[in-house]
Amino acid sequence: MITKTQCITLTVLSWLTSLTVLAAGFPGPDPVTDSQFYDNGSPLPAKVQLGKQLFFDKILSGNENISCATCHHPMAGTGDGLSLPVGEGSRGLGVTRNTGSGDHAIHERVPRNAPPVFNLGAREFTRMFFDGRVEENALAPSGFDSPAGEDLPDGLDNPLAVQAMFPITSATEMAGQSGENPQADAAAIGQLAGIGGVWDLVAQKLQGIDVYVDMFMAAYPGEVLSAEDITYVHAANAIAAFEAREWRFDNSPFDQYLRGDKNAISAQARIGMNIFYGKGGCGDCHSGAFQTDHDFHAIAMPQIGPGKGDDPDGHGDFGRERVTGDSGDRFRFRTPTLRNVVLSAPYGHAGAYNTLEAVVRHKLDSVNALYEYDREQAVLPSRPDLDALDFVVMDDMNRLADIAAANELDPVWLKEKDIQALLAFLHSLTDQKALDMRGDVPESVPSGLPIWD
Repeated sequence: MITKTQCITLTVLSWLTSLTVLAAGFPGPDPVTDSQFYDNGSPLPAKVQLGKQLFFDKILSGNENISCATCHHPMAGTGDGLSLPVGEGSRGLGVTRNTGSGDHAIHERVPRNAPPVFNLGAREFTRMFFDGRVEENALAPSGFDSPAGEDLPDGLDNPLAVQAMFPITSATEMAGQSGENPQADAAAIGQLAGIGGVWDLVAQKLQGIDVYVDMFMAAYPGEVLSAEDITYVHAANAIAAFEAREWRFDNSPFDQYLRGDKNAISAQARIGMNIFYGKGGCGDCHSGAFQTDHDFHAIAMPQIGPGKGDDPDGHGDFGRERVTGDSGDRFRFRTPTLRNVVLSAPYGHAGAYNTLEAVVRHKLDSVNALYEYDREQAVLPSRPDLDALDFVVMDDMNRLADIAAANELDPVWLKEKDIQALLAFLHSLTDQKALDMRGDVPESVPSGLPIWD
């Protein structure tokens, strides 16, 4: 019979053995270097500064009432703190944002969570959006696959710049509804490129602001010589340069550990790291330098909100299948990077989980977690006509069964202390610089439009 003292001794020895295994042969990634980023991590400063102004300027939106930063704000971990964004037609920032009222009420919630923008300037991020609908493709005329098809202009620097082309074309996100403004009207009929298309209309607005003209000329010397040379491609490339430069975070305690400082993370976090890359199976998908395989997986995540138009009533979201047309890709979504994951709640393609612990526990027993989903985890500014639609899929046992049947994850049993160690490791992925990003917010923007309201 093992005594209490012997039991404690065996537990301590087990933890020490785990630490020894880590020191002997850590299966994790190599340290991140400058060469892994576009422009070796140092894009032209004038281009970065231009992108910063554009990112926070509501001039890019159809009704000039919302910016990129509204849903990807540095004060909210480059997200917005909500399960699903409250887009065009609202006011406020982050969790204080409301759904509007009367003629200014939002049309619907944005169907997918606003993901963080951390480290997306790394070259390995060749796919963007939860379903990967923007992707590098050397055979495509522009070098990229995207929802615009052959209408996507040439000259885009990277997938991050391609991604920046599309929020301004979305009625729910930035364009507004048909009849409200020319940008919305063009978006409604799918006229993105060419004279009078969405990208041209926004470029015309930028051409009419003298400060922006000077900034574009500085950012693109020899290429933009006058206002008429400015295109939205230039704007998207600048926005990408800003995001890539300012929101690169690769100096977390975990990074310091990888670079040789074995005391950079706690003993508990080292145990968690061993679980992450070992029996927890997390590293199978969350692999590589940024803890993502950039692939698509079905893990029975709850489906909340208005959906992406799938299923007969439109409230479903088939994920990667929407891009590939392959029913085998149904409910698969891109593996997110875990850098600064503590700062990027809520989690999941629909933002169903508000806490990191809740989403970790989901992945350990995903099918049961789907059926037992706690709706209090959803962070959704209330409005009665929208609230009635938020859990349509979750109220349908047949659709839950379909989501569960597509699940790829086997259950993993971990002791409570193992789960806490795993969470400690995930906390070690936080770059301390990301805890205070107030300096990323400009005091004003060239359009003169307000930044905050």
